[in-house]
Amino acid sequence: MLELTEESDLKSLQEIEESANEVCEEIKTIEFNSLLSGEFDANNVILSIHAGAGGTESCDWVSMLMRMYSKWVEDRKFKIKIVDILAGDEAGIKKVTVMIKGDYAYGYLKAESGVHRLVRISPFDSNKRRHTSFASVDAIPEVENDIKIDISSSDLRIDTYRSSGAGGQHVNVTDSAVRITHLPTGIVVQCQNERSQHQNKFMAMKVLKARLYELERKKQKEKLEKLYGQKGEIAWGNQIRSYVFTPYTMVKDHRTGYSTGNVEAVMNGELDEFIQAYLKMKTKPTE
Repeated sequence: MLELTEESDLKSLQEIEESANEVCEEIKTIEFNSLLSGEFDANNVILSIHAGAGGTESCDWVSMLMRMYSKWVEDRKFKIKIVDILAGDEAGIKKVTVMIKGDYAYGYLKAESGVHRLVRISPFDSNKRRHTSFASVDAIPEVENDIKIDISSSDLRIDTYRSSGAGGQHVNVTDSAVRITHLPTGIVVQCQNERSQHQNKFMAMKVLKARLYELERKKQKEKLEKLYGQKGEIAWGNQIRSYVFTPYTMVKDHRTGYSTGNVEAVMNGELDEFIQAYLKMKTKPTE
């Protein structure tokens, strides 16, 4: 098309440039989606964020990460719903669990599982000292109802309690919140943001089912790794990414080496480059 276009024909050149850019974006999307071939990549995702040691600093970091993922969800036109949330004692969030619904939500956000490290001048420190905060992110796929997971009622302890935090008139009026403890594994899930105890129990059971399925998958994976002498994935508790606000600005993923100085864009949900780098690393053939 360029060969057929006269250099003086600026309008045609602009149209060709626009068409080329559109093709490049479509190719990027196709390449991105081709990396999502895991068994549960197409599923919705249950995302949990927990504050690490550090009190208010870490709780504020959790709220910042929650905002970052919410922005990413919004840009993708996905849906996000809070399942459970516990506010910090002074500010921020101690822990939060959300359900994110959208095509390949788990496939994308599985790249976020691990510990996220923040370095900044603390807004809570009157001496303006630099602080380091940690928060852990856990992404597991929502499993479909047709997947067989045996959960005996005798293995469950179900407690009800009054919901806390902002909400409708039902909050702090009735014991509508539900906490389920799976006694054999010690897994505890809870839900307080639905409008009735029945709905909270249904959502809590859905999260429990997903966590039990993920636990079983990890056990099978560990057996295979032990059998073939392979080293396991990055262990829970190891930082996967650092967000540095001072003395310079940089976000760096320690698994892939990908980094950017545009911290503001990342905190506003621009995570695709990090996710794509991780997916390419995981699908790269081993030599």
